[in-house]
Amino acid sequence: MLVDSHCHLDRLDLAAHDGSLDAALDAARARGVSQFLCIGVSADNARAVKDLADRYADVHCSVGVHPLDLEPGSAPALDWLLSELNHPRVVAIGETGLDYHYEPEAAELQQDAFRLHLEAAKVTGKPVIVHTREARTDTLALLREAALPQAGVLHCFTEDWEMAKAALDIGFYISLSGIVTFRNAEQLREVARQVPADRLLVETDSPYLAPVPHRGKPNLPEYVRDVAEYLAVLRGVTFDTLAEQTTANFRRLFPLAS
Repeated sequence: MLVDSHCHLDRLDLAAHDGSLDAALDAARARGVSQFLCIGVSADNARAVKDLADRYADVHCSVGVHPLDLEPGSAPALDWLLSELNHPRVVAIGETGLDYHYEPEAAELQQDAFRLHLEAAKVTGKPVIVHTREARTDTLALLREAALPQAGVLHCFTEDWEMAKAALDIGFYISLSGIVTFRNAEQLREVARQVPADRLLVETDSPYLAPVPHRGKPNLPEYVRDVAEYLAVLRGVTFDTLAEQTTANFRRLFPLAS
């Protein structure tokens, strides 16, 4: 059985399933997906992801503010975040992190917000889900500064082995999405070959970044099977082995979802 360790169920394009989230989840279950982690990205969608987790037994969620969803000029309040995290279906913090690709001018605000999420991770003991883009030095520096006692994950990883190794060295997991199947992703495939089996997760990041052979279509949780099948071939293991290992890794990293 597989886990889609990072999806945005409240944002899916459900046209392929006649507008039905139930049907979309059933399609994923039919392909062996046993669990879904629905990701919070803003104060506005915190209620939505918690409602979805309450609705479905195999859905859990995270709460946090994505670096590109920050309110101009202010980081979210720690009290607000801790309150939102105090819910039995919220198993993680984030996604949070740094993204200088679109908003390099907001670097200081993003760093303040990231530190706040890392502080919440220390207070609650819940793992942190990290988004990083064109901010590798600062991302690693803040993670080292935080020195979290528990692991976290760099989700939808797109960097090189040097950064992956640095993250692994401080206890983080690496999650791979459909990007690894893209024609121009050889650097990422090299990372995928080297990540230790006990630190690897798979995800869709749906509705974004659909894997080959679905590229160009809205991504769906059922396509995590395509990511896992591709990675199994790339790593020279059976699909069942990769599915079993990544599911075990998910449950170890997110014990509240077990």
